[in-house]
Order: sequence, then C-alpha cells, then structure tokens
Amino acid sequence: MKTSTIEVTKLLDKLYNLRGSDSVILKEMESAQEEAIKTKDRTTEEKGNLQTKIAELQEDSKNLSEQGKKLTQVLKEINKDDYEIVIDRLNIRFDPDALVKELETELPIKVEEVNNEIKTSEDALVKVEEEMSSAITTIEEIGIRRDTAMEAQEKLNEYFDLALSGNINITRESITSLLEQFGFNEEETREAAKILMFPEDALYDYDNKLKNSEKKSISEVMQEAKREEVVPRVVEEAPKVEKEVQEDIVKVQEEPKEVVKEKEVLKVNEEKEFDKEDLMDLFTEIGLDYLDYTSSDLEEILNNFNEKVIRRNVAIFKNNDLNLDIFVDHLNLLYDRELEAKVDRLMRIGKSALDIYLNPTVLTKYDYRNLDQAIISLQNSGLDPKKVPLMAY
Repeated sequence: MKTSTIEVTKLLDKLYNLRGSDSVILKEMESAQEEAIKTKDRTTEEKGNLQTKIAELQEDSKNLSEQGKKLTQVLKEINKDDYEIVIDRLNIRFDPDALVKELETELPIKVEEVNNEIKTSEDALVKVEEEMSSAITTIEEIGIRRDTAMEAQEKLNEYFDLALSGNINITRESITSLLEQFGFNEEETREAAKILMFPEDALYDYDNKLKNSEKKSISEVMQEAKREEVVPRVVEEAPKVEKEVQEDIVKVQEEPKEVVKEKEVLKVNEEKEFDKEDLMDLFTEIGLDYLDYTSSDLEEILNNFNEKVIRRNVAIFKNNDLNLDIFVDHLNLLYDRELEAKVDRLMRIGKSALDIYLNPTVLTKYDYRNLDQAIISLQNSGLDPKKVPLMAY
C-alpha cells in the first residue's frame, strides 16, 4: 500500500523529534526522574520526622512506666493518719490510697496509648522507607535507561547524517532494529527504513524545508498537515456540493412564497440550541482558537456536543499548564466523555500530565475499560505500569 505524503511527513516529524533534546522519550524520562527525585526528597524528610517522633514517644513510654511505678511505691508507703492534723486543719484533699488506685487503673491505659502510637508511627516509617527506596531505584533505572536512549539517539543521528550525505550503507535490519528501541511498530519501521535508504524520495525535501523555514510550534506543523489533507477533499467534493446547492435553489424557486416563508420559520424554530457561532463563542471563552478548526471539525463537535464535557476536558489541560493544541491534533478528545476518567486512571499509576500530553494516542486508542484492562494486564505480567513508557501501551 502506498504511503501518503501526509503520513510520511508525520513519520519524519516523529523521527526528527527523537533526534533532538526535546525527544518525547527523553522528556518522559526527565519528567519521571523529576517526580522520583521529589518523592525521594519528600520521603527523606518524612523519614527523619517519623524517626524523631518515635524516639520521643519511646522516651515518653519509658518515663511514664518508671515514674508511675516510683509514685505508686511512694504513695503506698504513706500513712494518711500520720498527717491527719495538717490535712484536716489545712483542708487538704489528699488520699494516698485513692491515688494509688487511680495510678494502677489509668497508667497502663496511657502507656498502651503511647505504645500504640509508636506502633502506628513505625508502620508509617516502613511504608515511607519502601517508597523512598522505590524512588531511589527508579532514579537509578531512569539513569540507565537514559544512557541507553542517548546511545540510541546518537546512532539514529548517525544514520540520518549518512543518509543526508548520500552515503548510507546500513542494512535494513540494522535500521529497523534501532527504531524498535523507540517503540515504532512494524509498519513505521519499514517506512522509516525506506526513507533513510532512499533519502531522495522524501528526506532531502523534508530536511531542506526544515532548515529554510522558521521554527514552528507543534500546532502550526499539524495545521499545515491538516490543510494539506483538507484542501484536496474540498476540491474533490466541490462539484457535489455545488450540485446540491443548485437543486435547493430550484426547489425554493418552484415553491409558493407562502410555503417558503413557512419553512423559514420552521427552520428557525428547529435549529439546535448551539450552532457554529455559539460554538465559536464558547471556544473563545475557554481559550481555544476556532480558526484552528475546519468547518467539518466544528460540525463533528456539534454532532457530539456536550458543553459540560468540553469545558471539563479543556480544564484538565489548562489546569496543568499544557498547550491546548492537543485538541486540534486529536479532535475527538474535545468531546470524549471518558477523558477525565482515563487521565485520572493514568495519573493514579504515577503518570504525569506532561507524560499524557506527550503521548495522546493512549487516550485516543483506548476507551476507559480497555485502558484499565491494559494496565491490569501489565501488572499481572509483573511490570510496573508507571515505569512502562506510554508509547509502549
């Protein structure tokens, strides 16, 4: 099957991203490492606080027991009758026997309360130490994985330099083997190998455009691809649309004016509560640029319209200071009723909002039920879903 120019461009966008410091793989590792370092710092502080608290509680328990025994012994040795006159004349409320009974009743309860608090703090300390140990292990693992990823990136850049210089002499197997390390599927590795082995077909042109153009944002690049895709479709469908319009005009001309007026009134009354203009106003209000969307995009949104869902989905990314161009590139996420649940599920296993933003296909590929099953499947296989890159899901 012939690969379209748009698909080749998207594949080259992905490959060139992996070549630079803004590689999604390196960014994800960086984000995961930052989270692990924060966890390590937090748990280190918590460990110190718990150790101090446990030491103080142990000292309290010891003093309660020792001092309580001494006080009990002293009170038992006191004969109240020996001090009867002083107690009576000064109206002192002093009963050694009653105090001994109170000590024997209340002291064990207080000591047990302190000892229970010690046990609770010791259990918390064990969990904090486990979390800290896991964070340290994660930092070390990411360091190793980053070194491996950097080596793979260096090799990828070497292959591109050879291809761009016209001296590529690497086997297809070597190229596909390398690309598999970046999580490319079989079709992508095959096409990427073709691009590198025959750079005159697409690579030279792409690289020249990249060098001769100003640096563009992800949104701008994707919009260019969208326009390339939309324009041919509009040209292809133009005759059909024109024919339908002409047929409508003829029908209107043939109908009596009274009927036409009646239909116009009915049309106004039957219009949806939200039309394109209302949708554009909503976009402006929530921070989306409606100019980024084609007419067919707006129609698709209206066909699946739910204002509450759209506001909620946009808020997820705005609240995490992430670019809203994700909704331009993945339109269905805007009206996905399960988006919040899927994002929450991923964050509960340790993925950050940035991880999810950089790998949006995990949101479009799965509904919530299948995503949950994929995570459970990883866990049942002995893998930690947090440590598995989203690109591999």
